[in-house]
Amino acid sequence: MSTDATPEPIRLTLHSEAETRALAGRLVEILGPGDTILLKGPIGAGKTALSRALIHAFQQAAGDIAEDVPSPTFTLVQTYRAGALEIWHADLYRLTHPDEVVELGLEDAFATALCLVEWPDRLGDLAPEGALSVTLEPGAEEETRLLTFDTTSPAWRSRLAPVLEPAANDA
Repeated sequence: MSTDATPEPIRLTLHSEAETRALAGRLVEILGPGDTILLKGPIGAGKTALSRALIHAFQQAAGDIAEDVPSPTFTLVQTYRAGALEIWHADLYRLTHPDEVVELGLEDAFATALCLVEWPDRLGDLAPEGALSVTLEPGAEEETRLLTFDTTSPAWRSRLAPVLEPAANDA
């Protein structure tokens, strides 16, 4: 009998951009400064779309005008404001070594901003210990995305429960 008590990942299916925006609106209630979301998945899986929806949801909640949120593939990092909250959206696809992350200033942002990091494998051992991993995969239909929230942190699991578990049960 195994003593490994690793909790099961939380899985859900999003069938449209509207469902992605709705999820982002619920996540606004639990995310804030010092949180890092590691967005994993192949090209075209929806990492930038989820980031855009989150940034827009935070800006809307703060009463700000939603900014254009392009993929930061070429700029590597884009920063946004939502009221007093600073949001860093990073796409590390083009990085070749974790030392390049230090040059971007991401380590400091992990402590003070909400960080959305695409291609987090490029962080190496610089990924914050308390980060939440979200893996996105294309579903069977064009707009469908399969999301897996993976954490062994009881704190993350309790924070996520009220906003994800009802949606996960519908998946």
